[in-house]
Amino acid sequence: MTEPIEFDHPDVVLCPGGPLLLRGDHVVEDADGTPHRTTRPVSAVCRCGKSADQPWCDGTHKVLPDKLRP
Repeated sequence: MTEPIEFDHPDVVLCPGGPLLLRGDHVVEDADGTPHRTTRPVSAVCRCGKSADQPWCDGTHKVLPDKLRP
């Protein structure tokens, strides 16, 4: 039987009420189908749909009422 692979950290982290965090190299496709390569060690992808910097999170979710947060 093979041993499961263990990682020091997950590549994707879902932040409750906030963004999706990506660690490492990823390509994120925006609503128009345009691919965007991550360029930082950790990138935050918007989940609320209100960021002015789509597909990236700009923190707008913090000012939304709880019922509108992801």
